[in-house]
Amino acid sequence: MKILITNDDGIASDELWAQVRELKSIAQVVVVAPDREQSATGTAVTLRQPLRVQMINPVVSDVGAYSVEGTASDSVILALGKLVSGRVDLVVSGINKGLNLGDDVLISGTIGAALQGYLRGIPAIAVSIATANSPYLGNAARLTALLAQKINSRALPPDVFLNINLPDLPLSEIKGIKVTERAHKTHIDTVKEGHDGRREYYWLFRQKLSVDVDENTDIRALEQCYISITPLHATLFRKSPIAISDNMCSDLFQELCQR
Repeated sequence: MKILITNDDGIASDELWAQVRELKSIAQVVVVAPDREQSATGTAVTLRQPLRVQMINPVVSDVGAYSVEGTASDSVILALGKLVSGRVDLVVSGINKGLNLGDDVLISGTIGAALQGYLRGIPAIAVSIATANSPYLGNAARLTALLAQKINSRALPPDVFLNINLPDLPLSEIKGIKVTERAHKTHIDTVKEGHDGRREYYWLFRQKLSVDVDENTDIRALEQCYISITPLHATLFRKSPIAISDNMCSDLFQELCQR
């Protein structure tokens, strides 16, 4: 099994390399990721300027690693088009520093990168954890590895596109895994004005809305101390067929706890 790993936090991210260490134990791994922070770039693709790529010394030995002067989506397109030889069996984007829930899916570079694999007929997983520098990164990395093995063994269909979010908690405080839907209308983009002493400027930021979310959504699952797995579709709106059953979620969580 060959796995392409990327992210939108940049190739120096500790979370990225935690994922690499875990997946290297079950598969051949190649890393192609942005050379710097590319969060909130969504599905952006660089079309009007050249892209430069540099092969780097990997943090984890015996792993091919490339940094890309571009977005997370650029990284996957370059990887699948030129940099990685042979067939790629799975695209993993993450581990992301911070959750990708509800409306965040629409601007997330983490999701955008995974989408590029999915659009090319490759199973794709985007994985995020609630906080940066989490002591529980191993939970996210291990769960991704378990899902990768299920995809490889065809226990899951080959066209999956999964958005996984984990609370920043020890496994003893996580209640289990839920298959969820993406919550809607959770943020609004707003603008602040400022002045640097010479000219005016504007600062865009996302403001969280105080709205009730449905019981079966990704946000509610995290609020209730569950891991959320949201099957996505290319439209990101239409409900996808549920490829993961409740029984599989239960089995996955039991396997995750068997460390």
